[in-house]
Amino acid sequence: MPTLPAHIPPDLLERPFAHLDDRGFNALALELFQLHAERNPVYRGFLHGLHVEAKAVGNLADIPFLPISAFKNHRVLLEGLDPRSHFTSSGTTGATTSVHHVPWPGLYETSFRTSFMATYGDPSDWRIIALLPSYLEREGSSLVHMAQRLIEATGDPLSGTYLHKLEEVADLLGRSQREGRRTMLLGVTFALLDLAEQYAQPLPDLVIMETGGMKGRRPEIVRAELHRILMQAFDVRSVHSEYGMTELLSQAWSTGEGRYVTPPWMRVVIRDANDPFSVQRQGRNGGINVIDLANIASCPFIATQDLGRQFEDGSFEVLGRFDHSDLRGCNLLLEA
Repeated sequence: MPTLPAHIPPDLLERPFAHLDDRGFNALALELFQLHAERNPVYRGFLHGLHVEAKAVGNLADIPFLPISAFKNHRVLLEGLDPRSHFTSSGTTGATTSVHHVPWPGLYETSFRTSFMATYGDPSDWRIIALLPSYLEREGSSLVHMAQRLIEATGDPLSGTYLHKLEEVADLLGRSQREGRRTMLLGVTFALLDLAEQYAQPLPDLVIMETGGMKGRRPEIVRAELHRILMQAFDVRSVHSEYGMTELLSQAWSTGEGRYVTPPWMRVVIRDANDPFSVQRQGRNGGINVIDLANIASCPFIATQDLGRQFEDGSFEVLGRFDHSDLRGCNLLLEA
């Protein structure tokens, strides 16, 4: 257990993963809200700009969500923490990238290991092949960190990350199919499409997990079309997905049809597309807000720039990206 400042309870880093029910989730979320309202300078300033009195907030629905763009221009971090460890987002040349300061990398590992095991079982049951060229070519990727740790946990000498070795990946996938080895291909969108075009083969037992992202290598396509291409090329029944980002320490997983399920310490709230401070009705499209209780050090309440829709069972789908206009008013509060 790392040494913690006096304002952080000793057991706080363990509590997000302590089998939270609705009541426990709400209680911890409100506790973290009060902590960040008092001890997080960026979030405190954001609340001040909104004229929100923190002590008057007693319901989850009243907690404001910090625009995700704050991570591009501010150090979003509780006071008294060492910001040396961090993850950075990818971006086009000249673009400002996000920086997520992570004083406790072990918290991130607990988060993705726990949610992966709940969805897919023990990593040691898998061979994991990661096709992440754009991410491997830079430092600070949280996705690469997760992939490498899961690969290590498989204990399989053929698990690994691959840069541009499509032929080697194709051969290994074919071998796994012949051997009956349970195998997951974790890949960025453009690399999976390259593999599908150049090395299509029947791999009905393969789990393909796309992580999104063309990174300027190809024109963007809708997720349904991507999945159709991959299913046809590799003769799989569905394509899995991971929903995560630099600014979060937790992931939601989709085992097919583009519907994501969050772990117990993470929830999604859909906001009105025309009013970033109003919640959208169930089944209606809107902006994706995320409550990530593992984001103890930075901010657990994030308004993303993704467009989505939520279902009655709490699962959700991602429909695309906003043009940033919905968050403009929020960003002005940060810049004031």
